[in-house]
Amino acid sequence: MSVATESTETFASLNPATGEVVAEHPVQDGAAVAAAVERAREAAEWWRALGWKERRLRLLNVKGSLARNLNRMAELIHQETGKPVQDAQLETIMAITHLDWAARNAQKILGPRSVYPGLMAVNQKCVLEYQPLGVVGVIGPWNYPIFTPMGSIGYALAAGNAVVFKPSEFTPGVGVLLAELFDAVIPEHPVLQTITGLGETGAALASSPRVDKIAFTGSARTAKRVMAACAQNLTPIVAECGGKDACIVDSDADLDAAADAALWGAMSNAGQTCIGVERIYVVDDAYDKFLGKLTEKAKDLRPGFDREAAYGPITMPSQLDIIERHIKDALAKGGKAVVGGAESVRKPYVEPVVLANVPDDSSAVCEETFGPTITVHRVKDLDEAVERTNKTGYGLAGTIFSGDKSRALDVARRMRSGMTSINAFAAFAQVAALPFGGVGESGFGRIHGADGLREFTRPKAITRQRFATMNLTSFGRTDKEMARVLGLINMLHGRRYKR
Repeated sequence: MSVATESTETFASLNPATGEVVAEHPVQDGAAVAAAVERAREAAEWWRALGWKERRLRLLNVKGSLARNLNRMAELIHQETGKPVQDAQLETIMAITHLDWAARNAQKILGPRSVYPGLMAVNQKCVLEYQPLGVVGVIGPWNYPIFTPMGSIGYALAAGNAVVFKPSEFTPGVGVLLAELFDAVIPEHPVLQTITGLGETGAALASSPRVDKIAFTGSARTAKRVMAACAQNLTPIVAECGGKDACIVDSDADLDAAADAALWGAMSNAGQTCIGVERIYVVDDAYDKFLGKLTEKAKDLRPGFDREAAYGPITMPSQLDIIERHIKDALAKGGKAVVGGAESVRKPYVEPVVLANVPDDSSAVCEETFGPTITVHRVKDLDEAVERTNKTGYGLAGTIFSGDKSRALDVARRMRSGMTSINAFAAFAQVAALPFGGVGESGFGRIHGADGLREFTRPKAITRQRFATMNLTSFGRTDKEMARVLGLINMLHGRRYKR
């Protein structure tokens, strides 16, 4: 079984909407984590030896099993996070498509390929390949408990590694169910194991000298602690942290589409989305119309746990205080609540909040809120929008709405972010071939796409001498051979280049 159960101490997974216990799970201590890692090392050797074709087949069968259990997984996500069932279904669908892409493309991207050696080494046959690291530890988040970790789990497994997965203590059941599905399809060795517990369990995984890489998703503050633990053994880490992402609306944008997308980006999953929209910068000519459309749409949203609710509760109770503080600070500094206000925080829910005229030094603009709130700002042009968008330590994602393709592409390139979507919200997250990750306080490294596969490998360079020629790396080289080489270098590289 790929769920570690050595501990007798347990903790409860709670439904954040009702407070009811969803399930009890064991708290895995350091010894249990170490045992799981050792099992993973053995599994990694077997998994690597299977080869590309067999790994692909097994992962595609896991994907099929997840698809057949989609509603079961979605209902569990609904219970543990409180998000609407349909949102949980959509999240699971995205996880399925990413696992499918990773399984189908791993060999093409990571397998051996010839590299041109250049004239100086023309007698060498050169091969580049990407070899698995061994054991990858994945520390997952609670807000998208299957989609986000699958960006590491699926890609690491497709690359030939074994995985030990520590899900969030708020959503442990999702990780347990995922490991059970893997067990049923791949019973020979535990290529994916789930370890449950609190922060100490994740710390034990990060500090293990037998783990070859850590993939972490969470806050920048926690990422620093994880990095410190990894530093003990020089364990590399890929970190996907928070964001304070912006949406820019041009004067000629489709304002209905922009308002609809910005509202979804800000409010879906109760705003608990690292790539969610937290700030909107609207060019002056379109500001009033856009704010009116956004306001009307936001007024219709209602949080709840029933099927008709637009979004669910705040999953992590401590976040409610942060959301309330940000709203009050924005209002105290002169901001205006055009929808909702401080009274919108009704634990465990937060009703939609739209804030205007909020100064840039407000915590609602500077810090990640992670709730269903949004600040809307008037700017004179796109240059000001980009400048203010980039005035943050974060750099995860962004959105631009414009009727001009060339202007939109220019703005997308200038936004300090790892990903930008034009005339849609977060379309890049649905495209498995595109890398996902940020810069600055939003983290480093990439999941998804070819970069995501390579993230969990080491490049291996191999040369083979095909025929003998001048041996310059020998104490037996002659002055004549050196003169010939110097002449060749001057001919190839010594000329002047003109514009």
